[in-house]
Amino acid sequence: MPVSTQFYINGHWVDPSQPNDHPVINPSNEEVCATISLGSEADTNAAVAAAKAAFDGWAATQVADRIAALERLRDVYKKRSDEMAEAISTEMGAPIDLARQQQVGAGIWHLDGTLNAARSFAWDHPLGDHASSERILYEPVGVCALITPWNWPMNQIVLKCAPALVTGNTMVLKPSEIAPLSGLLFAEMMDEADLPPGVFNLVNGDGPGVGSTLSAHPDVDMVSFTGSTRAGRLISIAAADTIKRVSLELGGKGANIIFADADEKAVKSGVIRCFRNTGQSCNAPTRMLVERSRYEQAVEIAEATAKATDVGPASEEGRHIGPAVSETQFNKIQDLIQKGIDEGARLVAGGTGRPGHLNRGYYVRPTVFADVTPDMTIYREEIFGPVLSILPFEDEAHAVQMANDTPYGLTNYVQTSDREKLRRVARKLRSGMVEGNGTGFGQGSPFGGFKQSGNGREGGAFGLHEFLEVKAVSGWG
Repeated sequence: MPVSTQFYINGHWVDPSQPNDHPVINPSNEEVCATISLGSEADTNAAVAAAKAAFDGWAATQVADRIAALERLRDVYKKRSDEMAEAISTEMGAPIDLARQQQVGAGIWHLDGTLNAARSFAWDHPLGDHASSERILYEPVGVCALITPWNWPMNQIVLKCAPALVTGNTMVLKPSEIAPLSGLLFAEMMDEADLPPGVFNLVNGDGPGVGSTLSAHPDVDMVSFTGSTRAGRLISIAAADTIKRVSLELGGKGANIIFADADEKAVKSGVIRCFRNTGQSCNAPTRMLVERSRYEQAVEIAEATAKATDVGPASEEGRHIGPAVSETQFNKIQDLIQKGIDEGARLVAGGTGRPGHLNRGYYVRPTVFADVTPDMTIYREEIFGPVLSILPFEDEAHAVQMANDTPYGLTNYVQTSDREKLRRVARKLRSGMVEGNGTGFGQGSPFGGFKQSGNGREGGAFGLHEFLEVKAVSGWG
Protein backbone atom coordinates (compact mmCIF):
# COMPACT_ATOMS: atom_id res chain seq x y z
CA MET A 1 0.00 0.00 0.00
CA PRO A 2 1.26 3.55 -0.70
CA VAL A 3 2.00 5.97 2.10
CA SER A 4 -1.30 6.11 3.96
CA THR A 5 -1.19 9.88 4.43
CA GLN A 6 -1.32 10.48 0.67
CA PHE A 7 -4.33 11.04 -1.59
CA TYR A 8 -4.94 9.73 -5.10
CA ILE A 9 -5.56 12.67 -7.42
CA ASN A 10 -5.31 12.87 -11.21
CA GLY A 11 -3.65 9.47 -11.53
CA HIS A 12 -0.94 10.07 -8.91
CA TRP A 13 -0.38 9.59 -5.19
CA VAL A 14 0.15 13.06 -3.78
CA ASP A 15 0.90 14.56 -0.38
CA PRO A 16 -1.81 16.65 1.30
CA SER A 17 -1.59 20.39 0.87
CA GLN A 18 -1.03 20.63 4.62
CA PRO A 19 -0.41 17.81 7.13
CA ASN A 20 -3.36 16.86 9.31
CA ASP A 21 -2.56 13.45 10.75
CA HIS A 22 -5.37 11.25 11.99
CA PRO A 23 -4.80 7.88 13.72
CA VAL A 24 -6.66 4.78 12.58
CA ILE A 25 -7.49 2.61 15.59
CA ASN A 26 -7.71 -1.17 15.46
CA PRO A 27 -10.95 -1.76 17.44
CA SER A 28 -9.88 -5.26 18.48
CA ASN A 29 -7.00 -3.95 20.63
CA GLU A 30 -7.43 -0.13 20.70
CA GLU A 31 -3.97 0.34 19.17
CA VAL A 32 -3.04 2.65 16.30
CA CYS A 33 -2.74 0.53 13.14
CA ALA A 34 -2.13 3.33 10.63
CA THR A 35 -2.10 7.09 10.21
CA ILE A 36 -3.91 8.97 7.48
CA SER A 37 -4.17 12.65 6.70
CA LEU A 38 -7.47 14.48 6.73
CA GLY A 39 -7.83 16.51 3.58
CA SER A 40 -8.45 20.24 3.37
CA GLU A 41 -10.55 22.39 1.06
CA ALA A 42 -7.49 22.74 -1.20
CA ASP A 43 -7.10 18.96 -1.51
CA THR A 44 -10.80 18.56 -2.25
CA ASN A 45 -10.72 21.32 -4.86
CA ALA A 46 -7.74 19.65 -6.57
CA ALA A 47 -9.55 16.32 -6.75
CA VAL A 48 -12.74 17.91 -8.12
CA ALA A 49 -10.73 19.86 -10.69
CA ALA A 50 -9.04 16.66 -11.87
CA ALA A 51 -12.39 14.90 -12.17
CA LYS A 52 -13.90 17.83 -14.06
CA ALA A 53 -10.98 17.97 -16.51
CA ALA A 54 -11.27 14.23 -17.19
CA PHE A 55 -15.04 14.16 -17.61
CA ASP A 56 -15.49 15.07 -21.28
CA GLY A 57 -12.97 12.50 -22.45
CA TRP A 58 -14.26 9.69 -20.26
CA ALA A 59 -17.92 10.43 -21.04
CA ALA A 60 -17.12 10.20 -24.76
CA THR A 61 -15.56 6.72 -24.55
CA GLN A 62 -17.41 3.76 -25.97
CA VAL A 63 -19.48 1.73 -23.52
CA ALA A 64 -17.43 -1.33 -24.47
CA ASP A 65 -14.26 0.42 -23.35
CA ARG A 66 -15.79 1.38 -20.02
CA ILE A 67 -16.98 -2.18 -19.49
CA ALA A 68 -13.47 -3.40 -20.26
CA ALA A 69 -12.08 -1.01 -17.63
CA LEU A 70 -14.51 -2.37 -15.06
CA GLU A 71 -13.50 -5.92 -16.00
CA ARG A 72 -9.86 -5.01 -15.38
CA LEU A 73 -10.80 -3.62 -11.98
CA ARG A 74 -12.67 -6.82 -11.17
CA ASP A 75 -9.60 -8.90 -12.06
CA VAL A 76 -7.34 -6.79 -9.82
CA TYR A 77 -9.87 -6.84 -6.98
CA LYS A 78 -10.15 -10.60 -7.09
CA LYS A 79 -6.37 -11.04 -7.23
CA ARG A 80 -5.87 -8.85 -4.17
CA SER A 81 -8.90 -9.97 -2.19
CA ASP A 82 -6.83 -11.39 0.68
CA GLU A 83 -5.18 -8.00 1.19
CA MET A 84 -8.59 -6.37 1.20
CA ALA A 85 -9.92 -8.79 3.81
CA GLU A 86 -6.96 -8.04 6.09
CA ALA A 87 -7.46 -4.30 5.69
CA ILE A 88 -11.19 -4.45 6.50
CA SER A 89 -10.70 -6.79 9.45
CA THR A 90 -8.01 -4.57 10.92
CA GLU A 91 -9.69 -1.21 10.44
CA MET A 92 -13.29 -1.94 11.44
CA GLY A 93 -13.19 -5.20 13.39
CA ALA A 94 -14.92 -7.65 11.06
CA PRO A 95 -13.79 -11.19 11.98
CA ILE A 96 -11.40 -12.36 9.27
CA ASP A 97 -13.71 -15.11 7.98
CA LEU A 98 -16.58 -12.63 7.67
CA ALA A 99 -14.22 -10.13 6.04
CA ARG A 100 -13.10 -12.67 3.42
CA GLN A 101 -16.46 -14.19 2.64
CA GLN A 102 -18.99 -11.39 3.06
CA GLN A 103 -17.21 -8.05 3.28
CA VAL A 104 -14.84 -8.66 0.34
CA GLY A 105 -17.36 -10.97 -1.32
CA ALA A 106 -19.89 -8.15 -1.49
CA GLY A 107 -17.48 -6.21 -3.71
CA ILE A 108 -17.13 -9.10 -6.19
CA TRP A 109 -20.91 -9.61 -6.14
CA HIS A 110 -21.61 -5.99 -7.04
CA LEU A 111 -18.84 -5.76 -9.62
CA ASP A 112 -20.34 -8.74 -11.40
CA GLY A 113 -23.86 -7.36 -11.00
CA THR A 114 -22.84 -4.01 -12.48
CA LEU A 115 -21.05 -5.67 -15.38
CA ASN A 116 -24.04 -7.86 -16.17
CA ALA A 117 -26.38 -4.88 -16.05
CA ALA A 118 -24.10 -2.72 -18.24
CA ARG A 119 -23.76 -5.41 -20.91
CA SER A 120 -27.52 -5.63 -21.39
CA PHE A 121 -28.47 -1.99 -20.71
CA ALA A 122 -30.33 -0.09 -23.46
CA TRP A 123 -28.07 2.96 -23.58
CA ASP A 124 -30.29 4.58 -26.20
CA HIS A 125 -33.60 3.53 -27.73
CA PRO A 126 -36.66 4.90 -29.58
CA LEU A 127 -39.35 6.41 -27.41
CA GLY A 128 -41.87 4.02 -28.92
CA ASP A 129 -43.81 3.05 -32.04
CA HIS A 130 -45.92 6.18 -31.72
CA ALA A 131 -42.80 8.40 -31.98
CA SER A 132 -40.26 6.42 -33.97
CA SER A 133 -38.11 9.45 -34.80
CA GLU A 134 -37.63 10.36 -31.14
CA ARG A 135 -34.61 8.90 -29.36
CA ILE A 136 -34.03 8.48 -25.63
CA LEU A 137 -30.37 8.79 -24.65
CA TYR A 138 -28.78 7.96 -21.31
CA GLU A 139 -25.77 10.12 -20.49
CA PRO A 140 -23.48 10.48 -17.46
CA VAL A 141 -24.36 13.02 -14.77
CA GLY A 142 -20.86 14.49 -14.49
CA VAL A 143 -18.50 14.79 -11.53
CA CYS A 144 -19.74 12.58 -8.69
CA ALA A 145 -18.81 12.85 -5.02
CA LEU A 146 -19.02 9.41 -3.41
CA ILE A 147 -19.11 9.43 0.40
CA THR A 148 -19.04 5.99 1.99
CA PRO A 149 -19.34 4.52 5.52
CA TRP A 150 -17.16 2.28 7.66
CA ASN A 151 -19.49 -0.66 8.33
CA TRP A 152 -19.46 -2.42 4.92
CA PRO A 153 -16.61 -0.60 3.15
CA MET A 154 -16.37 -2.53 -0.11
CA ASN A 155 -20.09 -3.13 -0.40
CA GLN A 156 -20.68 0.61 -0.50
CA ILE A 157 -17.57 1.72 -2.35
CA VAL A 158 -18.20 -0.74 -5.19
CA LEU A 159 -21.95 0.01 -5.30
CA LYS A 160 -21.01 3.61 -6.07
CA CYS A 161 -17.73 3.47 -7.99
CA ALA A 162 -18.62 0.63 -10.36
CA PRO A 163 -21.81 2.16 -11.81
CA ALA A 164 -20.32 5.67 -11.81
CA LEU A 165 -17.36 4.38 -13.80
CA VAL A 166 -19.22 2.30 -16.37
CA THR A 167 -21.81 5.02 -17.04
CA GLY A 168 -19.07 7.51 -17.97
CA ASN A 169 -18.89 9.69 -14.87
CA THR A 170 -15.74 10.85 -13.10
CA MET A 171 -15.55 10.74 -9.33
CA VAL A 172 -14.06 11.77 -6.03
CA LEU A 173 -14.30 9.14 -3.31
CA LYS A 174 -14.25 10.05 0.37
CA PRO A 175 -14.21 6.86 2.44
CA SER A 176 -14.84 6.92 6.16
CA GLU A 177 -11.91 8.31 8.13
CA ILE A 178 -12.64 5.66 10.78
CA ALA A 179 -11.95 2.79 8.35
CA PRO A 180 -9.97 4.25 5.44
CA LEU A 181 -7.44 1.49 4.71
CA SER A 182 -9.77 -0.47 2.45
CA GLY A 183 -10.48 2.70 0.47
CA LEU A 184 -6.78 3.38 -0.02
CA LEU A 185 -6.28 -0.19 -1.21
CA PHE A 186 -9.24 0.19 -3.58
CA ALA A 187 -7.62 3.33 -5.01
CA GLU A 188 -4.48 1.33 -5.65
CA MET A 189 -6.61 -1.23 -7.48
CA MET A 190 -8.17 1.53 -9.56
CA ASP A 191 -4.69 2.72 -10.45
CA GLU A 192 -3.70 -0.81 -11.47
CA ALA A 193 -6.82 -1.03 -13.66
CA ASP A 194 -5.21 1.66 -15.89
CA LEU A 195 -7.87 4.34 -16.00
CA PRO A 196 -7.26 7.75 -17.56
CA PRO A 197 -5.96 10.29 -14.99
CA GLY A 198 -8.70 12.10 -13.16
CA VAL A 199 -11.47 9.56 -13.72
CA PHE A 200 -11.10 8.27 -10.17
CA ASN A 201 -9.79 10.34 -7.26
CA LEU A 202 -9.63 9.72 -3.51
CA VAL A 203 -9.33 12.24 -0.70
CA ASN A 204 -9.51 11.15 2.93
CA GLY A 205 -11.22 13.43 5.37
CA ASP A 206 -14.07 13.87 7.79
CA GLY A 207 -17.64 14.97 7.15
CA PRO A 208 -17.35 18.58 8.34
CA GLY A 209 -14.23 19.05 6.20
CA VAL A 210 -14.02 17.14 2.92
CA GLY A 211 -17.62 15.90 3.04
CA SER A 212 -19.10 19.37 3.38
CA THR A 213 -16.81 20.82 0.70
CA LEU A 214 -17.82 18.12 -1.77
CA SER A 215 -21.52 18.50 -0.99
CA ALA A 216 -21.52 22.24 -1.65
CA HIS A 217 -18.93 22.32 -4.45
CA PRO A 218 -20.25 24.05 -7.60
CA ASP A 219 -18.32 21.66 -9.89
CA VAL A 220 -19.76 18.52 -8.29
CA ASP A 221 -22.86 17.40 -10.18
CA MET A 222 -23.96 14.59 -7.88
CA VAL A 223 -23.44 13.38 -4.32
CA SER A 224 -24.01 9.72 -3.52
CA PHE A 225 -23.91 9.20 0.24
CA THR A 226 -24.34 6.22 2.54
CA GLY A 227 -24.42 6.83 6.28
CA SER A 228 -26.56 8.23 9.05
CA THR A 229 -29.84 10.01 8.47
CA ARG A 230 -28.46 13.01 10.39
CA ALA A 231 -25.50 13.34 8.01
CA GLY A 232 -27.74 12.77 4.99
CA ARG A 233 -29.91 15.67 6.06
CA LEU A 234 -26.86 17.97 6.30
CA ILE A 235 -25.61 16.86 2.87
CA SER A 236 -29.01 17.60 1.32
CA ILE A 237 -28.95 21.10 2.80
CA ALA A 238 -25.40 21.75 1.60
CA ALA A 239 -26.24 20.51 -1.91
CA ALA A 240 -29.41 22.57 -2.24
CA ASP A 241 -27.77 25.81 -3.41
CA THR A 242 -26.39 24.15 -6.55
CA ILE A 243 -29.44 21.87 -7.13
CA LYS A 244 -27.10 18.92 -7.60
CA ARG A 245 -28.45 15.40 -7.61
CA VAL A 246 -28.31 13.73 -4.19
CA SER A 247 -28.68 9.98 -3.69
CA LEU A 248 -28.97 8.85 -0.06
CA GLU A 249 -28.84 5.42 1.58
CA LEU A 250 -29.39 6.09 5.26
CA GLY A 251 -30.40 4.46 8.53
CA GLY A 252 -32.85 1.71 9.33
CA LYS A 253 -34.80 0.07 12.14
CA GLY A 254 -35.93 -3.12 10.47
CA ALA A 255 -38.81 -5.19 11.83
CA ASN A 256 -38.68 -8.98 11.68
CA ILE A 257 -42.30 -10.19 11.78
CA ILE A 258 -42.51 -13.79 12.96
CA PHE A 259 -45.97 -15.32 12.63
CA ALA A 260 -47.06 -18.36 14.62
CA ASP A 261 -46.82 -20.54 11.49
CA ALA A 262 -43.19 -19.55 10.78
CA ASP A 263 -40.40 -22.09 10.52
CA GLU A 264 -39.15 -23.24 13.92
CA LYS A 265 -35.68 -21.84 13.13
CA ALA A 266 -36.99 -18.35 12.34
CA VAL A 267 -36.21 -16.85 15.75
CA LYS A 268 -32.67 -18.21 15.97
CA SER A 269 -31.94 -17.09 12.41
CA GLY A 270 -33.32 -13.66 13.17
CA VAL A 271 -31.06 -13.22 16.19
CA ILE A 272 -27.99 -14.33 14.24
CA ARG A 273 -28.88 -11.94 11.42
CA CYS A 274 -29.34 -9.07 13.88
CA PHE A 275 -25.90 -9.70 15.40
CA ARG A 276 -24.05 -10.18 12.10
CA ASN A 277 -21.25 -7.66 11.61
CA THR A 278 -21.69 -6.85 15.33
CA GLY A 279 -25.09 -5.41 14.52
CA GLN A 280 -23.47 -2.66 12.46
CA SER A 281 -25.73 -2.91 9.41
CA CYS A 282 -28.40 -0.42 8.39
CA ASN A 283 -30.65 -3.29 7.26
CA ALA A 284 -30.31 -5.37 10.44
CA PRO A 285 -33.59 -6.86 11.77
CA THR A 286 -33.33 -5.19 15.18
CA ARG A 287 -37.03 -5.25 16.13
CA MET A 288 -38.37 -8.80 16.40
CA LEU A 289 -42.18 -8.81 16.38
CA VAL A 290 -43.56 -12.21 17.40
CA GLU A 291 -47.15 -13.43 17.29
CA ARG A 292 -48.43 -13.69 20.86
CA SER A 293 -48.80 -17.49 20.92
CA ARG A 294 -45.07 -17.94 20.21
CA TYR A 295 -43.78 -14.95 22.11
CA GLU A 296 -42.42 -16.50 25.32
CA GLN A 297 -40.87 -19.38 23.38
CA ALA A 298 -39.21 -16.83 21.06
CA VAL A 299 -37.77 -14.94 24.03
CA GLU A 300 -36.25 -18.17 25.36
CA ILE A 301 -34.72 -19.05 21.99
CA ALA A 302 -33.35 -15.52 21.54
CA GLU A 303 -31.83 -15.62 25.01
CA ALA A 304 -30.12 -18.95 24.33
CA THR A 305 -28.87 -17.80 20.92
CA ALA A 306 -27.42 -14.58 22.33
CA LYS A 307 -25.68 -16.42 25.16
CA ALA A 308 -24.20 -18.86 22.64
CA THR A 309 -22.82 -16.05 20.47
CA ASP A 310 -19.05 -15.84 20.82
CA VAL A 311 -17.24 -12.50 20.85
CA GLY A 312 -13.56 -12.13 20.07
CA PRO A 313 -10.76 -10.42 18.14
CA ALA A 314 -11.23 -9.84 14.43
CA SER A 315 -7.91 -11.54 13.65
CA GLU A 316 -9.17 -14.91 14.90
CA GLU A 317 -10.89 -17.28 12.50
CA GLY A 318 -14.36 -18.52 13.34
CA ARG A 319 -18.03 -17.50 13.41
CA HIS A 320 -17.79 -15.13 16.36
CA ILE A 321 -18.65 -11.43 16.26
CA GLY A 322 -15.93 -8.82 16.58
CA PRO A 323 -15.78 -5.44 18.32
CA ALA A 324 -17.74 -2.31 17.59
CA VAL A 325 -15.81 -0.08 15.22
CA SER A 326 -14.71 2.67 17.62
CA GLU A 327 -14.80 4.02 21.14
CA THR A 328 -17.50 6.48 20.10
CA GLN A 329 -19.66 3.69 18.71
CA PHE A 330 -19.00 1.50 21.77
CA ASN A 331 -20.09 4.28 24.13
CA LYS A 332 -23.23 4.98 22.09
CA ILE A 333 -24.25 1.31 22.25
CA GLN A 334 -23.55 1.15 26.00
CA ASP A 335 -25.66 4.25 26.62
CA LEU A 336 -28.59 2.82 24.66
CA ILE A 337 -28.41 -0.53 26.44
CA GLN A 338 -28.52 1.32 29.75
CA LYS A 339 -31.43 3.39 28.44
CA GLY A 340 -33.32 0.18 27.67
CA ILE A 341 -32.77 -1.01 31.23
CA ASP A 342 -33.75 2.34 32.72
CA GLU A 343 -36.94 2.56 30.65
CA GLY A 344 -38.15 -0.84 31.84
CA ALA A 345 -37.41 -3.33 29.08
CA ARG A 346 -36.76 -6.88 30.33
CA LEU A 347 -33.06 -7.68 29.86
CA VAL A 348 -32.82 -11.41 29.07
CA ALA A 349 -29.24 -11.57 27.72
CA GLY A 350 -26.16 -9.38 27.66
CA GLY A 351 -26.20 -5.90 29.11
CA THR A 352 -23.65 -3.16 29.59
CA GLY A 353 -19.89 -3.66 29.69
CA ARG A 354 -17.55 -5.93 27.80
CA PRO A 355 -17.86 -9.72 27.78
CA GLY A 356 -16.10 -11.06 30.87
CA HIS A 357 -13.13 -12.59 29.06
CA LEU A 358 -12.21 -9.37 27.25
CA ASN A 359 -10.79 -6.27 28.95
CA ARG A 360 -9.42 -4.38 25.93
CA GLY A 361 -11.08 -3.57 22.63
CA TYR A 362 -14.54 -2.21 21.86
CA TYR A 363 -16.42 -5.45 22.49
CA VAL A 364 -20.14 -5.44 23.23
CA ARG A 365 -22.13 -8.17 24.96
CA PRO A 366 -24.76 -9.65 22.61
CA THR A 367 -27.92 -8.22 24.14
CA VAL A 368 -31.61 -9.12 24.00
CA PHE A 369 -34.47 -7.11 25.47
CA ALA A 370 -38.01 -8.49 25.81
CA ASP A 371 -41.26 -6.67 26.61
CA VAL A 372 -40.09 -3.61 24.70
CA THR A 373 -42.79 -1.03 24.02
CA PRO A 374 -43.04 1.48 21.15
CA ASP A 375 -42.36 4.46 23.43
CA MET A 376 -38.91 3.16 24.44
CA THR A 377 -35.74 4.67 23.03
CA ILE A 378 -34.33 1.28 21.99
CA TYR A 379 -37.47 0.69 19.91
CA ARG A 380 -37.18 3.98 18.06
CA GLU A 381 -33.45 4.75 17.66
CA GLU A 382 -30.98 2.95 15.43
CA ILE A 383 -28.49 1.41 17.87
CA PHE A 384 -26.01 -0.03 15.33
CA GLY A 385 -24.82 -2.74 17.69
CA PRO A 386 -25.67 -6.34 18.67
CA VAL A 387 -28.88 -5.38 20.47
CA LEU A 388 -32.27 -6.99 19.74
CA SER A 389 -35.69 -5.80 20.92
CA ILE A 390 -38.57 -8.32 21.07
CA LEU A 391 -42.26 -7.38 21.13
CA PRO A 392 -45.49 -9.42 20.87
CA PHE A 393 -48.24 -8.69 18.35
CA GLU A 394 -51.85 -9.82 18.25
CA ASP A 395 -52.69 -10.19 14.57
CA GLU A 396 -51.57 -9.32 11.04
CA ALA A 397 -52.85 -5.74 11.15
CA HIS A 398 -51.12 -5.12 14.48
CA ALA A 399 -47.82 -6.47 13.12
CA VAL A 400 -47.95 -4.20 10.08
CA GLN A 401 -48.85 -1.18 12.20
CA MET A 402 -45.88 -1.74 14.53
CA ALA A 403 -43.45 -2.46 11.70
CA ASN A 404 -44.40 0.81 9.98
CA ASP A 405 -44.26 2.80 13.23
CA THR A 406 -40.83 4.25 12.53
CA PRO A 407 -39.37 7.17 10.58
CA TYR A 408 -37.20 4.62 8.75
CA GLY A 409 -38.12 2.30 5.90
CA LEU A 410 -35.12 0.33 4.64
CA THR A 411 -35.65 -3.42 5.12
CA ASN A 412 -38.37 -5.43 6.84
CA TYR A 413 -38.57 -9.19 7.24
CA VAL A 414 -41.55 -11.56 7.21
CA GLN A 415 -41.56 -15.19 8.43
CA THR A 416 -44.64 -17.31 7.65
CA SER A 417 -45.50 -20.56 5.90
CA ASP A 418 -48.55 -18.88 4.32
CA ARG A 419 -47.41 -17.43 1.02
CA GLU A 420 -50.53 -15.32 0.53
CA LYS A 421 -50.06 -13.80 3.97
CA LEU A 422 -46.44 -13.00 3.12
CA ARG A 423 -47.55 -11.24 -0.05
CA ARG A 424 -50.28 -9.27 1.73
CA VAL A 425 -47.97 -8.11 4.48
CA ALA A 426 -45.12 -7.29 2.09
CA ARG A 427 -47.38 -4.95 0.12
CA LYS A 428 -48.38 -3.10 3.29
CA LEU A 429 -44.89 -2.62 4.70
CA ARG A 430 -43.43 0.82 4.00
CA SER A 431 -39.86 -0.15 3.17
CA GLY A 432 -37.68 -0.39 0.11
CA MET A 433 -37.03 -4.08 0.72
CA VAL A 434 -38.97 -6.94 2.31
CA GLU A 435 -37.15 -10.23 2.85
CA GLY A 436 -39.45 -13.22 3.01
CA ASN A 437 -38.57 -16.38 4.96
CA GLY A 438 -34.83 -15.79 4.83
CA THR A 439 -34.65 -15.78 1.04
CA GLY A 440 -31.77 -13.53 0.01
CA PHE A 441 -32.08 -10.90 -2.69
CA GLY A 442 -30.76 -11.62 -6.17
CA GLN A 443 -27.82 -9.99 -7.87
CA GLY A 444 -28.88 -6.62 -9.22
CA SER A 445 -31.79 -6.25 -6.81
CA PRO A 446 -32.47 -2.59 -5.87
CA PHE A 447 -31.04 -1.61 -2.47
CA GLY A 448 -32.57 1.45 -0.87
CA GLY A 449 -35.36 2.70 1.35
CA PHE A 450 -38.48 4.74 1.97
CA LYS A 451 -38.93 7.72 4.29
CA GLN A 452 -35.84 8.73 6.29
CA SER A 453 -33.92 5.67 5.09
CA GLY A 454 -33.10 7.56 1.90
CA ASN A 455 -34.16 8.23 -1.65
CA GLY A 456 -31.91 6.29 -4.02
CA ARG A 457 -31.49 2.72 -5.27
CA GLU A 458 -28.21 0.89 -5.72
CA GLY A 459 -27.37 -2.36 -7.49
CA GLY A 460 -27.60 -3.68 -11.05
CA ALA A 461 -29.52 -1.63 -13.59
CA PHE A 462 -31.09 0.42 -10.78
CA GLY A 463 -27.60 1.55 -9.79
CA LEU A 464 -26.80 2.54 -13.38
CA HIS A 465 -29.89 4.76 -13.53
CA GLU A 466 -28.70 6.62 -10.41
CA PHE A 467 -25.69 7.91 -12.34
CA LEU A 468 -27.41 8.70 -15.65
CA GLU A 469 -29.25 11.68 -17.06
CA VAL A 470 -32.11 11.10 -19.52
CA LYS A 471 -32.11 13.09 -22.76
CA ALA A 472 -34.91 13.11 -25.34
CA VAL A 473 -34.00 13.98 -28.97
CA SER A 474 -36.70 14.49 -31.62
CA GLY A 475 -36.16 14.27 -35.36
CA TRP A 476 -33.58 11.52 -34.87
CA GLY A 477 -34.81 9.74 -38.00
